[in-house]
Amino acid sequence: MIITNYLVIGSGIAGLTFAVKIAEQFPEKKVVIVTKASEDESNTKYAQGGVAVVLNKALDSFKKHIKDTLIAGDGLCKEDVVKMVVEEGPKRLEELLLWGANFDTDPDGDFNLGKEGGHSEYRVVHHKDVTGYEIERALLTRVHQLPNIEILPYHFAIDLITDHHIVDAKVKPKTCYGAYVLNQKTGHIFTVKSDTTLLATGGIGCVYGHTTNPVIATGDGIAMAYRAKARIKDMEFVQFHPTALYDAEGGSSFLISEAVRGFGAYLRNAKGYRFMPDYDDRAELASRDIVSQSIDSELKKSGDSHVFLDCTHLDMDVFIEHFPNIYNECLERHIDIKTDWIPVVPASHYLCGGIKVDKKGKTTIKNLFACGECSRTGLHGANRLASNSLLEALVYAHNIYKYHTKHKIETVALDIPRWNDEGTTITEEHVLIQHNLKELQALMRDYVGIVRNNVRLKRAIKRLDVIYSEVEDLYKESKVTTSLCELRNMVNVAHLIIQQSLDRKENRGGYFNSDNIDVIVG
Repeated sequence: MIITNYLVIGSGIAGLTFAVKIAEQFPEKKVVIVTKASEDESNTKYAQGGVAVVLNKALDSFKKHIKDTLIAGDGLCKEDVVKMVVEEGPKRLEELLLWGANFDTDPDGDFNLGKEGGHSEYRVVHHKDVTGYEIERALLTRVHQLPNIEILPYHFAIDLITDHHIVDAKVKPKTCYGAYVLNQKTGHIFTVKSDTTLLATGGIGCVYGHTTNPVIATGDGIAMAYRAKARIKDMEFVQFHPTALYDAEGGSSFLISEAVRGFGAYLRNAKGYRFMPDYDDRAELASRDIVSQSIDSELKKSGDSHVFLDCTHLDMDVFIEHFPNIYNECLERHIDIKTDWIPVVPASHYLCGGIKVDKKGKTTIKNLFACGECSRTGLHGANRLASNSLLEALVYAHNIYKYHTKHKIETVALDIPRWNDEGTTITEEHVLIQHNLKELQALMRDYVGIVRNNVRLKRAIKRLDVIYSEVEDLYKESKVTTSLCELRNMVNVAHLIIQQSLDRKENRGGYFNSDNIDVIVG
C-alpha cells in the first residue's frame, strides 16, 4: 500500500498544475501522480491551438470572450462559470510563464495572438502549432523540481476505492479513499490510500476509434467515477473536430488545427466548391459543431469519404512559421501544402460533458475531485469554444488547489482490503478483447456519430448490451490487464453517451438528432 495526502490520476495540464501548486504550498505533504503511459503522454501534449485568454484590452474584452463562449455553448453554459473562467485567464497564464512555458511573440515582444473558429477577436496564446507540448514540458520540468511529488508512469488506475469496498463502512456521504492501481510492467495490483483524489484523466476519443486523441484517451476517469456512483452529465455532447487529416489506409488521425482555418484556409468539396458560406455567415470560422455538421452534410450528399482544406492561396512562408508541425506531417504523407489541398474528415475530438463538478472541482463523492476534459464544469455547455479547454484546466486546477488550502480534508481510519482476484486466470483470449473493441468503435461511429437518430441509438443500446455482457464475464474470470480495463471503461462511456443522447429531446450545439429537428429550442 502507498499512503499519500494527494492522489492525482493523470499527467496532463489539469493534474500537473494542481500537483505543482499543492506541492509548493505544502512541502511537508506527499503528492502521488499515477499515469498509465509515459509521464508526458496526455491529451495536453497533442493540443495544437493554444490558450484563449483576453490580453489586448484595446481590441478585446472579457465581455466579448464570455459572449463567444456562450454562443458556442448554445444556451447551455453556466454563465457564472464562464465569467469566472474567462476573468481568471490572465492570472493563470502568468503562472504558466513563471513556470517556464514559452509562447510566440511578435517583433515588439507582444504575444502573437491567434484567432480560431467561434472567436470574435485574436486572443489565442500559442507556441507555434505544438502549444500543449510546450505546456506539458514546462509543467513536468517544475514537477521534477519538487521533491514531495512522486510520479508513477505506466501505472493504470483500475477503480476508485469507496465505501462499497469496505465492510461495515458507515461513513456518509459516499467517500473516496484512493484507488486500486496496476503496475503495468510487473502486473502487481496495489492500493493507493489518499486523503483526497483528483481525476484528471482526459478524454474519451478512442471510444470512436477515429479520433484526434492519443491511444490513452479511453474515458477511464469517467468510467471509474460512474462505477463509484458519481454524477455524470452531458455525455451526449461529443465534439468532433472538423479537420482531422484523412488517411485512406486507416492510419492514426492527425489534427489539422482550428487555427489553420483562422489563418485563412478554405474548405472545399471534391469538385473544388467552397461550401461553408452556404451553411454559416462565418464560413470556415463558424464553431466546430457547425463546421462538422456541414462537412457531414456534404459527404452524405456526395458519397465522398472526405473534403479538402485549401491553403494554397496563403502566404506560405508565414504559414510554415506558424504551423511547422502540420506542414512537415503533411509532407511526410506526400501532401505539399504549397500546391496540394489537404484531405480532411471530422473525427472525435473533445467531450463537453463528464463528471459533474462544482466551481471548486468537487464531485458528488466526498474527497473526490475532477478537472480537465473528464469533468463537466458547465463552461462548455453544448459545444466547446476553441482553445477554452486548456484555460478551463488551469482555472479549475487552481480552484481545487485553493479549496485544499482553505478546507482540511478529514481522513477516516479504515482498513482498506487488498485487491482480490482469487479464482481468476490469465486470459489467453486477447482476440475477444480486440474483436469487441473494434465492434464497439464501429458501433459508435456508425450509430452515435455527428448526426444521430433514435432508431440508430436504440439499436446501439441493444448491440452494446451484448458487448457489455461479454466484457463483464471476461473481467470476472480473468487477471486484470490494461487492455481489458480500457475496454470495460469504454463500454461504460459508450453506454453513458448513448443513454444521455436518447434522453435529450432537443438539438443543441454539438448534439444533433434528426428526430429532434421539429423541436423548438429556447
